[in-house]
Amino acid sequence: MNLSESGDNPKPPNPISGTVRTRDGYELRYAHWRTTRPPAKGTVIILHGRTEFIEKYYETVTDLRKAGYEALTFDWRGQGASDRLLSNRKRGHVESFDQYVIDLDTILDEIALPDCRGPLFILGHSTGGLVALLAAPKLGNRIDRMVLTSPLIGFGALGLSPGTLHFVTGLMCTVGLGAVTFPRRRSITKAPRDFSTNQVTSDTKRFTRNVDFLAEHQELAIAAPTAGWIFAASQAIERIHDPDFVASISVPVLLISAGNDTVVSNRAIEDYGRRLRSGRSLSVAGSKHEILQERDVFREQALAALRAFLPGSKA
Repeated sequence: MNLSESGDNPKPPNPISGTVRTRDGYELRYAHWRTTRPPAKGTVIILHGRTEFIEKYYETVTDLRKAGYEALTFDWRGQGASDRLLSNRKRGHVESFDQYVIDLDTILDEIALPDCRGPLFILGHSTGGLVALLAAPKLGNRIDRMVLTSPLIGFGALGLSPGTLHFVTGLMCTVGLGAVTFPRRRSITKAPRDFSTNQVTSDTKRFTRNVDFLAEHQELAIAAPTAGWIFAASQAIERIHDPDFVASISVPVLLISAGNDTVVSNRAIEDYGRRLRSGRSLSVAGSKHEILQERDVFREQALAALRAFLPGSKA
């Protein structure tokens, strides 16, 4: 499976890429890079946020390889170059976040465990962080540690209470409207194109790089989420907050919140970090939602925390 690149977003050299099919029949695109400083300290599996794709993480892949790790990442079903779920390819849709857990299980079983250097770690952003937590009770014997940036543990300021959002989108799914785009704030429904109003990064260069790259590769893009996606996310958030569920998570977890995040709830992240028996949270003050797409002053704090948290590092 081809990986795209541009002058501002070069592909890290020597990728091992391809596709793998899930047990329920969806084809996922993946890419794996060996470290540039062998022997490898392990493999970091990058779990994307909603709307994201492999190419957006080239810079992070390079950083991980230089730090001594292999990097493995893939496109969730319904986005990037993996199979889409609707005839309208631009709609961001999933019926249940359990489907994302199936995607993660597939990558672990078919690619990571047989082909990647252990130990295995997860670096999950936003939606990827929620999926990682949802899967965490069954990851204890496969994943050593998880670092989650701006995880979707609670929605940010949407203009609707979480209960109202859950009820309305659930009702839409019940009456057969789950595949319909649900009106939400621009910052969360579509990739921002105007830097002055974007709520994901304060870095003009990285913002422009990502916008220009997606303009050249529209086949990787998705737009607004469906009611089904939002309801599925709401159900997943509800599940991970159950006290018995929290108690079942044994994988050590580092939650990194962005101080100026309006997309997800920082209060929910901080509260969750206190509830985890093997977890903690920290905040990167001043950063917007996409910490790894932020200015160096913010981005380096997150990377330093990751290097310090993962075993085998010199930090």
